Amino acid sequence: MGDKLHDEPELVQESHHELLADIVGSKEAAKESILYSYKHGFSGFAAVLTKSQEKLIADFPGVVGVVRNRIISSHTTRSWDFLQVPQLVDRISTGHSGAGAIIGVMDTGIWPESKSFRDEGMAEVPSRWRGICQEGEGFNRSHCNRKIIGARWYIKGYEAEFGKLNASDGDEFLSPRDAGGHGTHTSSTATGGLVENASFMGLARGLARGGAPSAWLAVYKVCWATGGCAEADVLAAFDDAIFDGVDVLSVSLGSAPPLATYVEDAVAIGSFYAVAKGISVVCSAGNSGPYPQTITNTAPWVVTVAASTIDRAFPTIITLGNNQTIVGQALYTGKNGDTFHPIVYGEEIVADDSDEDSARSCDSGSLNATLARGKVILCFESRSQRSNTIARRTVLDVKGVGLIFAQSPTKDVTLSLDIPCIQVDFAIGTYLLTYMESSRNPVVKFSFTKTVVGQQISPEVAFFSSRGPSSISATVLKPDIAAPGVNILASWSPASSPAIIDNEARPLDFKIESGTSMSCPHISGVVALLKAAHPKWSPAAIKSALITTASIEDEYGQKTVAEGAPHKQADPFDYGGGHVDPDRAMHPGLVFDMDTSDYIRFLCALGYNNSAISLMTRTRTRCKKSTTFLVNLNLPSITIPELKQNLTVSRTVTNVGPITSIYVARVLAPAGTRVTVEPSVLSFDSTRKKIKFKVTFCSMLRIQGRYSFGNLFLEDGFHVVRIPLIVRTVIDDFYAQI
Repeated sequence: MGDKLHDEPELVQESHHELLADIVGSKEAAKESILYSYKHGFSGFAAVLTKSQEKLIADFPGVVGVVRNRIISSHTTRSWDFLQVPQLVDRISTGHSGAGAIIGVMDTGIWPESKSFRDEGMAEVPSRWRGICQEGEGFNRSHCNRKIIGARWYIKGYEAEFGKLNASDGDEFLSPRDAGGHGTHTSSTATGGLVENASFMGLARGLARGGAPSAWLAVYKVCWATGGCAEADVLAAFDDAIFDGVDVLSVSLGSAPPLATYVEDAVAIGSFYAVAKGISVVCSAGNSGPYPQTITNTAPWVVTVAASTIDRAFPTIITLGNNQTIVGQALYTGKNGDTFHPIVYGEEIVADDSDEDSARSCDSGSLNATLARGKVILCFESRSQRSNTIARRTVLDVKGVGLIFAQSPTKDVTLSLDIPCIQVDFAIGTYLLTYMESSRNPVVKFSFTKTVVGQQISPEVAFFSSRGPSSISATVLKPDIAAPGVNILASWSPASSPAIIDNEARPLDFKIESGTSMSCPHISGVVALLKAAHPKWSPAAIKSALITTASIEDEYGQKTVAEGAPHKQADPFDYGGGHVDPDRAMHPGLVFDMDTSDYIRFLCALGYNNSAISLMTRTRTRCKKSTTFLVNLNLPSITIPELKQNLTVSRTVTNVGPITSIYVARVLAPAGTRVTVEPSVLSFDSTRKKIKFKVTFCSMLRIQGRYSFGNLFLEDGFHVVRIPLIVRTVIDDFYAQI
């Protein structure tokens, strides 16, 4: 807008609000839309506008020009750039860096010396913070700073199960210090500061950062490198975190099915307390995929995160003795890159006390040590051995020099610090066998792994990511959202798993890891951004914003794929609402809100008795029977596990966009179902901020159905609020009809 018309910055900012109010309808909407007011050196502002609004404002008197916000490319560790969350220096509002939010991480602790946790540029510790910096082995108050503002550790529950922990051998620290690396990795993913030239042994080199680098970090060490996390410790950590004053809790832990009831599960109970206090709780979905009903952390008040891929790959060339080359995946930076080695098929070197089936997949003790020594071993995935972890140990035990593991296609690359471990698909594995059979002395050599960005289609749902539906509450869609969780580079604890390079152990400051443990802190970082930008939003509103704005397409506009055996088009049981879109989540238009009373009614509808619910919620509860509340819980999705004929469910939406808005319903019905919405037009104004609508499902099937999927869209010309629809038809007296 050129030169300033006022000398007072407040008057300049006020003029920006007045101008934009004519476009978006009100000063309140203008303040919501404006990200920056430039009011010192010149006059101007940055704002979120539609294309039509952009054209209108460009013609206003006094406007010199309108330019699109441009994201400058940087050499980054990728996952946050893949999510299109720009780095701190390019962010377009304070909220976009998480400033003012406190993220609590429940995990294996922290390595405070990591560059990711330096406090340069961080604000002072907020006066509202009530946490402590708990001392212990190798950790004192000086290890907390303006970044790590609190640290606690919990071991009483763990020791009650396993006895006194002996930390004298250096495998663990009786303190918040991280011996395993997992907690340092998740913490830096959520809120780590900028670290230039970060890499894992030269791979994935770039600018490392967390999603909310200006957010403060509070550490709650509840898991131990020696194995496991005691629920008593987890619940104590929730209790402290609520008192301390965190805004977001990142919880990358859980148990596999069969799941405990919500009134018996420490994570469900602790998170219930936290959400009741306005704290968003983000949990990992589990790593038991791609099988259905393996999802964990299924309470409706938490955000449950599936894992997806990004567009970074690690191709590794294998050169055969006949000079033919094939490509696999690995994280190989060791020596012997130019040296040929003999290659042998595991099935051909069976140990005396084993069998060919076991040797084919290189099970423990299945290989003849004499015949395997000094050779590269080719092994094939089996039903009992999905990953190469056991095969790698087996090859190491018999002094093999490398492993080629043929398996179902996946982008998840397993880290091997001891020997080269190259992953290929079954077609390439079979091609290798053909070469070996046709050659008198088959040999191979490995080239060092390269880092390639932008050359593979993403996102895809990771093979290992646990799938829905929930085995404990089928009307609650789980997972909620998907985020990057495959081959993620982040800070690590040098006390854990040193790399062996040229027979020398070298500690790792950064490491590449995969799992829903890695996707969980990505969402925790995004939630911190939303909290900072919208401090009055409830945990349910933030969760709704994530789900209804998520993407169900890859970067090429094709429907997202879920890895599996075989791969398939992904559905809500793979990714919930879809793949997270942080920018769109900032401005969802409408949200589905809830409070503690809704969750109590949900527990009642599940059939838990009054005393159990009262114990969990710390409120005197007397349940009223309701046969329909489970499907009417105000979630940003509708899941009907048993549609017998017709069923009408209700939802209530709250307008968080422009005050005057009109949304029109559009339905893509699940197969075999007719869906109607009443009213089909939702009109909001200054007096009407919440609207209840009804959705009626009518089954058109006369046979027992499987789950089918659709979407309900609420659209105002700018916002697209997408509500996943999941329906399974169940016919009364099905067998009698047959």
